[in-house]
Parts: sequence; C-alpha cells; structure tokens
Amino acid sequence: MTVHRQLGTSPLTLTVAEVHQLQTLARAVIDTEAAAVAALRERIDEAFVTACAYMLACTGRIVVLGMGKSGHIGSKLAATLASTGSPAFFVHPGEASHGDLGMITPCDVVLALSNSGETAEILTLLPLLKRLGVPLIALTGRPESTLARAATAHLDVSVISEACPLGLAPTASTTATLAMGDALAIALLERRGFTAEDFARSHPAGTLGRRLLLHVGDVMHRGEQVPCVTSGTPLLATLEEMSRKGLGMSAVVDAEKMLLGIFTDGDLRRALDRGVDVHQTQIETVMTCHCTTITAEALAAEALHCMETKSINSLLVIDAERHVIGALNMHDLLRAGVV
Repeated sequence: MTVHRQLGTSPLTLTVAEVHQLQTLARAVIDTEAAAVAALRERIDEAFVTACAYMLACTGRIVVLGMGKSGHIGSKLAATLASTGSPAFFVHPGEASHGDLGMITPCDVVLALSNSGETAEILTLLPLLKRLGVPLIALTGRPESTLARAATAHLDVSVISEACPLGLAPTASTTATLAMGDALAIALLERRGFTAEDFARSHPAGTLGRRLLLHVGDVMHRGEQVPCVTSGTPLLATLEEMSRKGLGMSAVVDAEKMLLGIFTDGDLRRALDRGVDVHQTQIETVMTCHCTTITAEALAAEALHCMETKSINSLLVIDAERHVIGALNMHDLLRAGVV
C-alpha cells in the first residue's frame, strides 16, 4: 500500500511505513518540546521574581540580545514585551560591538539569550555593560556558564535534549527560551495592570485595535447623509428619502430634530401587508416608536453587539437630548473592519 502526494511537478510516493515514520518523528518532537516547557514550571523561583523586579523598575528600555537562533527568539520576545506594556527592542550583539552599543543607556535593562552561555559576541559586551551599570538578566541552558555567572539574575532554560535527532539544531532549547520569555512578559503585563485597551493602542491596525479603539462617531453617517423626515411626512416621501440615502431606514423627528421613531424596510413590509396607502398614510402611524439607539461615544464594537443581539441591521445615533446626529448600519461596520 502506498500514499501518493504531489510535490511540485514531481509525484511523491510514500509507503505506509514511511508515513508512520514521519508521524512518529513529528510526535516525538512535540513530546520533547512539551517536556522541555513543562520542566520550566519548577524554575519560576526567586531569580524569576528578581528579573521581573528589575524590568518593572526599568525607566528606559529592555534591550534584548541574542545570536543565531537565540537572536530570532530574542527579536520575538522584544516585540512581545513592547506590545504588552514593557518598552523593548532587539540589538544584534555583533552589531553592538560596532556602534550599536550606543543604543543601550544606563536607564535600560539588558535581557541576554544564549543556550551555551558562552556566545562570544555577547561575552565581549559584558565589561561594557558592567561599566554602564545596567542590570543583566540572562536566559541560558548552563547555570555555570560565563554569562550566567555575570548576570544580575539568571533564568535556567536548560533542556535534557534537543528535539533534533542529531542533537544539533536548536529546537527544544529555543522553545524553552521562548516560553520563559513569554512568562516574563505576561507576568510584567499583569503586574503593570496592562489592559486590552492598552494592547489595542499598540495594535491600532489589528482587528482587536479596531474593536477597542473605533467609536461609533468614527464610522457613522452625518448631516445630509442621515435619512430623516419630520412627523406628518407622507409614507411615499419617506420611502423616497430612504432610497436617496441608502441605509434601509429613516429617522422620524420633530421640528427640533428630537427623535420620535424609526421607519425601516421591515416596517414597510408590515405596512404593505396591512394594505396601507403609501400616498395617504403619514409616517408616524407606521413607524416604530421605541427604537434602539446608540451614542457617538460608544465603541463601534458595542454597536455591532447591539445589532447582533437585537437582530437589526441599522442604528440611529443620538446625543444626550435625543437629537438625531447620525446613523450607521452593518455595512459601515464591515467596511471599518469591526466585524
């Protein structure tokens, strides 16, 4: 029995035994890395608390260092820290020796990643960091290493073995380092009282940012764009107003623009079912008096929740005195990326 797969333009044929071998190897990697991460739980000790204390007290930036695969992990950790309330950036240790060290100030904290704890490019910087007097937090796989011994706080991220069967490619060790770094970032987030709205401010272009930062006033129709008729307007004229504005409804207001009700496509269907005369019927006799409204200051996400909960497609926007100041529908929220 064989399994056929198309790889590029060449057919790839695998036997059942080969398929089983690939799956077994993949599961072994997951098991090895899961065990490496689980082992970190017992290492959340006083050194971890010390590291957090220095990072919380930092008045500058958290500067992350790492070479090779540790550098890739370090870059990700710097991004995670920065987006969760702990200003941080990544500096390449090799470049630091050629001018980038000037990016580190005495107000900063340095977070150095090195599985061996003997990365030459990082060790070269130790005397200079000591001269600056910056706290040094090290994540290594060797507590007895040069970097670990020089650190203000050392976090042990050692692993029993790499997931790579050759024991060469950094796999379990980088996963463990990433997990410990995430633990630091989230502990700091909680301690700082960092909120979802804070997170959204650093992700304004993301879906969460739009949901937490965008207000109804940012997306609603205003002025002449709002379909609106006064009490006493014939139903036919109201339909013409609805057609011109294209929102599937119209506000009904008094002479002061105070909201009296709303007339929607659904109200029209119900009126026609009753056989009303569109020429003779005045709008206040067929409108919905007690309609759902929202304020311009409300979050657009609140408008979406309101529409979904009440199974409606549009909302009128009013001010504190119930003057109609805007309108929006589900299509506006879709265009804004709130949905």
